[in-house]
Amino acid sequence: MPTNAQHWIVETDWLESHLSSPDLIVLDGSWHLPNAGRDAKKEYLAEHIPGAIFFDIEDLSDEKSSLPHMLPSTVKFASRMKKMGIGDGARIVVYDSTGIFSAARVWWTFRAMGHRDVAVLNGGLKKWKAEGRPLEDGPAPRRSERHYSPLQNTEIIRDLDEMKALLKKPGAQIVDARPKPRFEGAEPEPRPGLRSGHIPGSRSVPSQSLLQADGTFKPTAELAEIFKSAGIDVTRPVATTCGSGVTASILALALATLGQTNAAVYDGSWAEWGQEDNGLPIETGPAK
Repeated sequence: MPTNAQHWIVETDWLESHLSSPDLIVLDGSWHLPNAGRDAKKEYLAEHIPGAIFFDIEDLSDEKSSLPHMLPSTVKFASRMKKMGIGDGARIVVYDSTGIFSAARVWWTFRAMGHRDVAVLNGGLKKWKAEGRPLEDGPAPRRSERHYSPLQNTEIIRDLDEMKALLKKPGAQIVDARPKPRFEGAEPEPRPGLRSGHIPGSRSVPSQSLLQADGTFKPTAELAEIFKSAGIDVTRPVATTCGSGVTASILALALATLGQTNAAVYDGSWAEWGQEDNGLPIETGPAK
């Protein structure tokens, strides 16, 4: 990876110049909200970065959970990686069709499985296409199977019990990636059966506030100021949350570029915490 891979991001010019590298695997991690009316797999087959393999977030999730696209078991993940031809030691670059959106979730998933050499393409397919870089269509060539050994990194994963425990810790930092009207409870949640509001004590950093018009991250200094203005100390532990664990991963990725590489994602996020009649506390209005 190039020098800036220590910040988990690669640029389009670097990726194009390394597409032929035998140990590099490019993944299209595009995913869209159910109400978007888009088919990520169909769009991938129509056009994608040469050699890219489609990473299906819904398929690579815990099918036993009632919550959306929760992390799969290490056994399931290892089996899928083997079939996709992704082995131990692979250098992975993930992108999505929006810019930086669901690719961050795939990045976090690999890190949660103990894979360290994974980065996100800054600006994704949106920037790649705007620059007139090469595309191809159809399915990716089948790769030979590889051995994959996941080792779950629990430092960057938070579950419900851990989030409840955080509420009892003085100075605990929870940051929410949803749009501010949803955070404050002024707009209803897009998923049915959920209350409006946020986890008590959490701060609001809408994921879109971190991005520029071309789908790339804002400069590092601006990212740092956004978190600081929200009351988040990036040198201390942070847990990120959102609607279902996707945009929370954008916050975790941004925090990693600022040096907080152990920012944890609450996998269940508001899809779990905000359920009706579960007795969990919520707040509405601006962050307190």
